[in-house]
Amino acid sequence: MLSFTIDIETCIGCGQCASDCPAMIISMETNLPTISSDLEQFCIRCMHCVAICSEGSVSILGYGPDQGEELKGKSLPKPEQMELMIKGRRATRNYQDRNVDPVRIEKLLEVASHAPSGHNDRGLIYTLLDDKGLVYDLREKAFDELEKLIDAGNLPEGMEMFIDIIAAWKQFNKDILFRGAPHLLIVSAPAENASPLHDSIIALTTFELYCASWGLGTIWNGLATLTISELVPSLKTMLAIPEDHEIGYAMGFGRPAINYKRTINRGLPRINRVTAL
Repeated sequence: MLSFTIDIETCIGCGQCASDCPAMIISMETNLPTISSDLEQFCIRCMHCVAICSEGSVSILGYGPDQGEELKGKSLPKPEQMELMIKGRRATRNYQDRNVDPVRIEKLLEVASHAPSGHNDRGLIYTLLDDKGLVYDLREKAFDELEKLIDAGNLPEGMEMFIDIIAAWKQFNKDILFRGAPHLLIVSAPAENASPLHDSIIALTTFELYCASWGLGTIWNGLATLTISELVPSLKTMLAIPEDHEIGYAMGFGRPAINYKRTINRGLPRINRVTAL
């Protein structure tokens, strides 16, 4: 049941909830928004109807205007502030050896979970290692298994860089695999979702930018992603990532040990501008 309810005392019958409904299941035939029971199955649970109602008259799925925050009168980031944050964000490969406050991490994930997803599939799982000791343990297990692959001659063709990664760790205590990040976030989604990999990447992009606003560093960790999803799949089981989930990507994060002083100039983008069809 959707529990779609309207406060008839405040609803002005403007029809915005109906016109903005992606599933087009809200009717205004009675001058009040309604959803017939046979159409409830098509609701994608986006709650646009709650968000768009100027009078705060709509509730659905047990959520109403009181569970949200009014946007009117709030100061959103200026375009130049967003530009500076986007251009100033850089991959962080040097971290302080200490944990981020758990309350802060919970907030980071809560905000990131608002990222858009295909068909509003909210099936993402955020596998979180929120203590540096856990990342150290994962690193040891990963290195052990990778070394076994190498010694047995079972490292897939094209993955020879892992030989150097193991050597850097054993000889110089240099962590190229996890980059010394105290935390790791792996986002996955059910393979049956509309766009599991894209949803994971979008969520991590949202997470990364919110981290940047708090002065935290992040690293898109393709090596860790490859290790967990393909080279050492036992790690996926160890991390309790569901078997039917596709791993979108892994991201290391934490307090940076360095601070970049300026943005850089990447030049103009390559644009394929369509002028006629």
